[in-house]
Amino acid sequence: MATLHPAAITGSGLWHPANVITNAELVDAYNRFAERYNEQNAAAIEASEMTAKPLSNAEFIEKASGIKQRYVTDKSGILDIDRMCPQLPERSEDSLSYQAEMACHAARDAMASAGKSASDIDAVIVSCAYTERAYPAIAIEVQAELGIEGFGFDMLVACSAATFALHRAYEMVAAGTARAVLVINPELTSPQLNYVDRDSHFIFGDVATALIVERAETARSEHCFDILSTRAQTVFSNNIRSDFGYMSRATSTDPFGPDKLFHQNGRKVFKEVCPMAAQHLADHVAANGESPQGVKRWWLHQANINMNQLIVRKLLNKDPGGEEAPIVLDEFANTASAGSIIAFHRHHKDLQSDDMGVICSFGAGYSIGSLVIRKR
Repeated sequence: MATLHPAAITGSGLWHPANVITNAELVDAYNRFAERYNEQNAAAIEASEMTAKPLSNAEFIEKASGIKQRYVTDKSGILDIDRMCPQLPERSEDSLSYQAEMACHAARDAMASAGKSASDIDAVIVSCAYTERAYPAIAIEVQAELGIEGFGFDMLVACSAATFALHRAYEMVAAGTARAVLVINPELTSPQLNYVDRDSHFIFGDVATALIVERAETARSEHCFDILSTRAQTVFSNNIRSDFGYMSRATSTDPFGPDKLFHQNGRKVFKEVCPMAAQHLADHVAANGESPQGVKRWWLHQANINMNQLIVRKLLNKDPGGEEAPIVLDEFANTASAGSIIAFHRHHKDLQSDDMGVICSFGAGYSIGSLVIRKR
């Protein structure tokens, strides 16, 4: 049997675009678009041939989600009611791609915090909800840009992409096939959001996160977290879906139609995912000989503040405090798989030796991934 090498998370990185869109700005653009749409289609709407677009308000968004703003790669195109989506110039094949650029910013931050250079890393995993191209892998492009030898590959696991990639990194380090793995989540989600849909136009923001997973024996950073165990679960559901892909050419359908963009049945997701995630987390913590009350910090997926509060309430049998389960989606919005990593990056340095924490993400699939970790 192969020897298992204990693994640790030793560095984290975070990068976001400079552009901020507040709820008020987003709602203003959406409402102006909706009013014009309803006016232009008044006859068809009155004849019940079309459905009028409902108006929105900033208070609705914050109450429904906890989101107050989001960072985006392009702001002007999203707020232009004649466009209603980001406007990004196409880059040449000789230029660094958008996602590789984002990834490298976060990666360098994580490498610095872990005290690692390119020569210390054997593998790069880029894992996120969407990649901007099918191939070559964004991870290999990042690997080349950072001067890392070894190998790289991409993963797509929607909002659980970060934790599922951390599982693969942990397994590689434990098996001895890599000394250290760089896991990056360049979540360029704004191009896949339907900005003319009141119920989803506010959900996502752009960001990149990164973590270093390495052999515990080589960990030298100030804040090291030993990985005690990992757990994953998937259950098929159509309640969160995005059908964008190369098949649109063959099926002769609109490649940018509403079904090709992010869409969900939010009520069903809330009803089904919350108990599933709470049970998953309780079982995972119990398998490590601990109760939920013994966990110092819960770094949870940042999709909806009401979901997070309900899940932690089920685990702890009380209303969660900000320190127990920190929220970052008010600033960043939903950032797909990166949310729990942002929460970890922002809220881990205050933990003391032997404090236990859990990183968990959940989303489309359905998919849930978690890691139980302990501060060294």
